[in-house]
Amino acid sequence: MKKTKNAKALLSEYFIFVIFIALVIILTCLKPSFIQPSNLVNILKQASINGILSFGMMFVIIAGGFDMSVGSTVAFAGIVAALLGQGQFPLVVPLVVAMLAGLAVGIINGVGVAVGDLPPFIMTLGTMTAVRGLALLTSDGKPVTGISEEYKAVAASSIFGVPMLAVFLVIVILICAFVLAKTVYGRRVYACGGNLQAARVSGINTTLIRISTFAIAGLLAGLSGFLMTSRVTIGQPTAAESYEMDAITACVVGGVSMSGGVGKPWGVVVGCLLITVIANGLDIMGVSSHWQKIVKGLIIVLAVLIDVKGKSKKR
Repeated sequence: MKKTKNAKALLSEYFIFVIFIALVIILTCLKPSFIQPSNLVNILKQASINGILSFGMMFVIIAGGFDMSVGSTVAFAGIVAALLGQGQFPLVVPLVVAMLAGLAVGIINGVGVAVGDLPPFIMTLGTMTAVRGLALLTSDGKPVTGISEEYKAVAASSIFGVPMLAVFLVIVILICAFVLAKTVYGRRVYACGGNLQAARVSGINTTLIRISTFAIAGLLAGLSGFLMTSRVTIGQPTAAESYEMDAITACVVGGVSMSGGVGKPWGVVVGCLLITVIANGLDIMGVSSHWQKIVKGLIIVLAVLIDVKGKSKKR
């Protein structure tokens, strides 16, 4: 009986990984070009920006929050980085300023939720619209061109065949995984999402923790904006639309509970890769991009349903 329970627990824990491997095998059989090195590198590039964004979203959701503004923050940070990345300043300047711009948006969200006691959905929906408008105002509603060759090289370069975008993702994964698993702060983030009132009674500064999770999401959205501008070689005020949904999908599919308090970094990595592989596979097979939105929507509903049913059984 114990062995059966252990096997079920193990399967439940790594179910998403099994699904990912099965999907890769199926796509390879259907389209052998899927497994070609050039396509795998393309998948890594596609997954990197969404992966960085998803890790910021992971902190917010684990702490019991929600952030709809990260897509607009990516666009705004990308515009700021493009304006400063035309060769007049060292490359570190657009990088730092883009991340600070994202950080500012995140702090505003956090203060509105934790101090103003606004529902996270309403607060971030408001900033999503406002920040998108700010991106349009900053760029005068036009794409920002003329970024330097040095800036373009950030996304185009690689280290030992590994795209630089993937290197940024790996660094973010290692830092975030360490913070959540090995630090007091990480345990407090889980505590806030598990039971906010109990965390507050136990002496945790829940206001500061919640603000900080939104700040992390904004900071990583700013980094994503910098990297996206380097990849597409242009600052586009209408860019990154629905990126927040991709980030939420990666988190939910990766096992991060929408009710907070539960989630593991490796699950988010697999969830992000799964979403990217599905999109890439559909593109290779010539399936309309409209179907991708339908598939993502169904995945979100299914993943949340499984999460809710799993918690009901535990109770």
